[in-house]
Amino acid sequence: MTDTPPDRLSVNPRSPHFDQSVLERGIGIRFKGNERRDVEEYSMSEGWIRVQLGKKVDRHGQPLTIKLTGPVEAWYQDVGAPEGDTGNAGPQDEIDEA
Repeated sequence: MTDTPPDRLSVNPRSPHFDQSVLERGIGIRFKGNERRDVEEYSMSEGWIRVQLGKKVDRHGQPLTIKLTGPVEAWYQDVGAPEGDTGNAGPQDEIDEA
């Protein structure tokens, strides 16, 4: 196995970019310097991620998504984060426990 994740990957089984074996290995995504755990699909070469838009679904029951553009980094979680990991996470860590 290679230590380089695919350029484009989706978690939706209906997508042509879905790959179960890669997802089982675990993928880490950093978007604009922040580690994200809510990514539905990404493309490193095109510089975008697709994330779910709340709990909204379309008429087929699939989640509505929004495409965000910016620098994207991906790595296998069993190998570890790429150099320069700042430890920043997504919105989960922004909750203030008072």
